[in-house]
Amino acid sequence: MRTSAQKPLQSLYILNISIFYSRRSASRGKIPGICPKRGNRLPNEPDTPLTHLSESSARRVVLLVPTCNPGPLWQVFLQALKTQTLQPDRCIVIDSESTDGAPEAAQAAGHTVQRIARADFNHGTTRQRAIDQFAADADLVVLLTQDAVLAEPTALQQLLAAFDDPTVAAAFGRQLPHANATHVAAHARLFNYPATSHTRCLGDAPAFGIKTCFLSNSFAAYRVSALREAGGFPTNVILGEDMHLAARLLKGGHTIAYQALATVYHSHNYALLAEFRRYFDTGVFHAQHHWLTQDFGGAGSEGIRFLRSEMAYLLKHAPWQLPEAVCRTALKALGYRLGLAHAALPQRMVIGLSMHKGYWA
Repeated sequence: MRTSAQKPLQSLYILNISIFYSRRSASRGKIPGICPKRGNRLPNEPDTPLTHLSESSARRVVLLVPTCNPGPLWQVFLQALKTQTLQPDRCIVIDSESTDGAPEAAQAAGHTVQRIARADFNHGTTRQRAIDQFAADADLVVLLTQDAVLAEPTALQQLLAAFDDPTVAAAFGRQLPHANATHVAAHARLFNYPATSHTRCLGDAPAFGIKTCFLSNSFAAYRVSALREAGGFPTNVILGEDMHLAARLLKGGHTIAYQALATVYHSHNYALLAEFRRYFDTGVFHAQHHWLTQDFGGAGSEGIRFLRSEMAYLLKHAPWQLPEAVCRTALKALGYRLGLAHAALPQRMVIGLSMHKGYWA
């Protein structure tokens, strides 16, 4: 794990990402106050010196990034990674037949590109194979998705500081909405990724239900020894490989840390049908791995709290979107229940309702 001051590069990064987001400042749903400005301290940048963020810089760190035609945001992603105060020992890009020049750009930036067939990609299997191949001798493995842009130069260092606690087996960072996020998408990020850090253990399940094992591989890190002890990522899952592993880590006596000072820009503006399909797949996942809800419980009061928070947020910021939000909530519930019952549905119907159609091939 390498660290460096890189002040000129940091300044360049702050300028570049500010320009990138300011060009989208007129987009609907912009959240004020989250975009860095040149010459200012970034929103979650600590006042303490960077060298005090972690007890050790001797850990070996490998970064894995699955890609498939990431588009123009990829250059911003690479620039944000380049200017991190903590640089991983290796960055592996697992590319699924991109045709937009992303693999070549990654190689030009000095990263290793592992090419796989698009049909072979699976959320759990692909990540675990990459860990076995490229991070078997690492202490920590960091996972990012192609559309999660590191929001500040200390993001990786803040994330990995969680592992100074020997009980922590996994950590994930805060996701801020992209500048073009709709109000609905922005609220989801602000609700699910609060500004206060916390650590969860198995004993928190009665209070938080299945949210106890909430974790997102869009920006997460794992202690490789604990990951190996738990059996690694599940194979052939439709989604939720991160929650599946997090739950097993908790049951193994480990803890999971949420690092609110480690931030990325990451959000999705799902259309209504896409939202339905995403929740259908979530229902499929819970039906196929029902032990998760049996051992941790359901969303319960957390779901009600989300709905109340969303209504209050939209009333304040975008009241005209309230009817859409009500419709979206109904579609989520319908999609989830159909997903739970997918085994009783015709296969052709299941494929049509699913977001991840390649899973059923």
